[in-house]
Amino acid sequence: MNNFIQFGEKVAGYDIPVLNEREIRASAGILFLATYTSLMFILFDGNFVPIKYVITIFLADLLIRVFINPRFSPTLIIGRLIVRNQTPEYVGAKQKKFAWSIGIVLSATMFYFFLVENAYSPVTGSICLVCLLFLFFEAAFGICLGCLAYPLFFKNKVQHCPGEVCDNVNRQAIQKVSAAQLAILGLFIAYLFLAPRFFNEQFSRPPHDLFKSSKSR
Repeated sequence: MNNFIQFGEKVAGYDIPVLNEREIRASAGILFLATYTSLMFILFDGNFVPIKYVITIFLADLLIRVFINPRFSPTLIIGRLIVRNQTPEYVGAKQKKFAWSIGIVLSATMFYFFLVENAYSPVTGSICLVCLLFLFFEAAFGICLGCLAYPLFFKNKVQHCPGEVCDNVNRQAIQKVSAAQLAILGLFIAYLFLAPRFFNEQFSRPPHDLFKSSKSR
């Protein structure tokens, strides 16, 4: 903890540097919300100012994480404050560093196009969607998509994945999906496709003010 520049922290019981997955997920949720909101400004108002601020913050945050210390990342600090009363879930730092390095490449590319060239294209749109996908999976499911690619580039075994998914363990009964659950899921998906066909007229009717009398309508 006394080292200013380092990646990961030493915790008793772990033989490699680790990070707290809970604060990482909180940080991913914050960045997802900021990125998604800024994209809505583009889609509905043609306003690119918010995305430029978000990209600058995003890139700076990742640079601090990878090249200085994750403990000094502003969004991770906010995440730590939010989840400080929760028991930490420790994950290996190496794969997170690799995943965040991918994030640096993506956000630096966005920074160049939006801030340096001041231009947009299908490339910038695609990168935004990839970033949103990465952030959403991390925040919602605890799945680090960048970490999944780590074994493709490094031979050393991945350790301490979120939920211990990198270890071969038998699923507990509460994790198993039954045939009845799959049937319900199938019916739900069918409903999603059939509902617009049969209920579109009812769903399309604009609602009325509940507190206005029928005479005033």
